[in-house]
Amino acid sequence: MEAAKEKEVLQLVTFRLGQEEFSLDILKVQEIIRHMELTRVPRTPDFVEGVINLRGRVIPVLDLRKRFGLPGAEDTSATRIIVVEVSGVTVGLKVDGVSEVLRINADTVEPPPALVTNIESDYIKGVGKLDNRLLILLDVSKILSRSEKDALGKVVV
Repeated sequence: MEAAKEKEVLQLVTFRLGQEEFSLDILKVQEIIRHMELTRVPRTPDFVEGVINLRGRVIPVLDLRKRFGLPGAEDTSATRIIVVEVSGVTVGLKVDGVSEVLRINADTVEPPPALVTNIESDYIKGVGKLDNRLLILLDVSKILSRSEKDALGKVVV
């Protein structure tokens, strides 16, 4: 059974928020798009940037910097929106830039240390080691609380 874990390979989409490198399981990612004009929605949490119309679907866009309590930054030509599904709700995650798609062995991923980043560790699935880099693996299903998911569901109805 141990040999099976050693051979398991994770495919990840890596992206940047400031100086930190994060990743998501590629199977959770529907698509990656350029940043576009957002329509603000009143009375939503501050980390909800607004909504976009993506081929006829209204999708709320979350600013991951704000969600994780990181300082804000200006949008650049590298800014991207990663479209994912969180508990049945399709959302966009605004990031500073998407780096690459890569494969790492599951056995190189460790549970997150208590103080790995400024981010609450609830969102962090683990920390992967790749050469001299550390990748923070995010758990998409835990980025939002149940009440936040319910509120976002109402935004797009």
